[in-house]
Amino acid sequence: VKAAIIASGTHLNGEIHVGEISYPGGPDGVAPAAGLSASLEEHGIHLRRFKTGTPARVHRRSIDFSQLEEQKGDEKVVPFSFAAKEPPKNLVSCHIAYTNAETHRIILENLDKSPIYSGRIHAIGPRYCPSIEDKIVRFSDKPRHQCFVEPMGLDTEEMYLQGLSSSLPEDVQVEFYHTIPGLEHAQIMRTAYAIEYDCCDPLQLSATLEFRDWPGLYGAGQFNGSSGYEEAAAQGFVAGVNAARKVQGKEPFVLDRASSYIGTLIDDLITKGASDPYRMMTSRSEYRLVLRQDNADERLTPLGRELGLISDRRWEKFQRKQEQKQAELKRVQKTTLPPSQELNDILVSRGTSPLTTGAKLADLLKRPQITYKDLTPVDKDRPPYSTAVFEAVEIELKYEGYIKRQRADIEEARRLERKRLPQDVDYSAIQGLRLEAGEKLNKVKPENIGQAGRISGVSPADISVLLIWLAAQERQQREGADQ
Repeated sequence: VKAAIIASGTHLNGEIHVGEISYPGGPDGVAPAAGLSASLEEHGIHLRRFKTGTPARVHRRSIDFSQLEEQKGDEKVVPFSFAAKEPPKNLVSCHIAYTNAETHRIILENLDKSPIYSGRIHAIGPRYCPSIEDKIVRFSDKPRHQCFVEPMGLDTEEMYLQGLSSSLPEDVQVEFYHTIPGLEHAQIMRTAYAIEYDCCDPLQLSATLEFRDWPGLYGAGQFNGSSGYEEAAAQGFVAGVNAARKVQGKEPFVLDRASSYIGTLIDDLITKGASDPYRMMTSRSEYRLVLRQDNADERLTPLGRELGLISDRRWEKFQRKQEQKQAELKRVQKTTLPPSQELNDILVSRGTSPLTTGAKLADLLKRPQITYKDLTPVDKDRPPYSTAVFEAVEIELKYEGYIKRQRADIEEARRLERKRLPQDVDYSAIQGLRLEAGEKLNKVKPENIGQAGRISGVSPADISVLLIWLAAQERQQREGADQ
């Protein structure tokens, strides 16, 4: 068994645009992947054309930071990884600059030189990251737009002008940058540009990111119609794991919508497709109350352990944290604090009512105004657990009712996802299904009823028809087996 992953980013048949100049290329001067698109299409893989852009990089020493607003990092840094022994420290700041009427005038007067507005770019760009040209045209009522001046790293003089992505000619870019206070003498190290590239229609993929009709071929990253960075990295991980497991003859690895934002991202791509570069946002998940950063370890560490990615030491640390969380939940649910002047002073100072009778610690922590820190003076028997344990307990208590309701929704969704659909069915032949639903189902080929219900154009009535049809199929199979 062999497997291959296409993770071409924006290189696939890439074309760079800077003003009226266009040439084949990948990002940052790298050569494009030429020829692969034609080969994929010859094999029946449907491709589409997307576009993205990147801002200019300017030299740090050419910026007058005294005219910019400093944006310091968080004082209390929360690491991305639960394995971090010490929180990292913010060593540099970002800054904010603002465009103005003169900036906008120069851009508007040169719109005819922008390949987007001159008609030379026909590809679809990212909805949530418009170029500065787009922002000025679409939001003409805004007198200014923000630009985040971000360091590219500790060991480089390059500064990234976030919010000023553009495909205007370099001389026009220089002219409008120099109208922005603080950037009057900015020296460009890398010009902003737009790039068109080929990507696949993700409706051709399964939840493992394997092409349904081409076993062993996987797609990852921007090739699947998403935007880059986090979305691309997440897909690279899932495609890589599944390609390796296929070669090893192991079961596929699938993350569902209720387990992670990665699962939501992939499910959206393979059931809804992508009309523009897909960006993952928390609002895309119907289960975001349980997909929190504080419980990411609880949701995903056991899966990582199954994949062999979690060391014994980290697994023991994770198990200890879970044991402490459960022990603390039991403690606060059985510990009663009697009314006292000290406790009531705390409660009143936080804007909540004082006690006349004893109250469970858990009930006090359920009050929106009260935190663990507030109760420190009167909670004498608190164990010496980590802040992460107390944070997890407090969130569970404060949102207990909502979390229970969402977990019930998740169980119902998983019940529907356990109802598998055959991959060789012709949905247009199922009586009672609307024509649109049959066409969409034939295109996506959902793996289960739950996934079918998330396809755009498939209604709850269509799902009812599918459930009746599936029950009839299962009944026929049982009767056939009995004979």
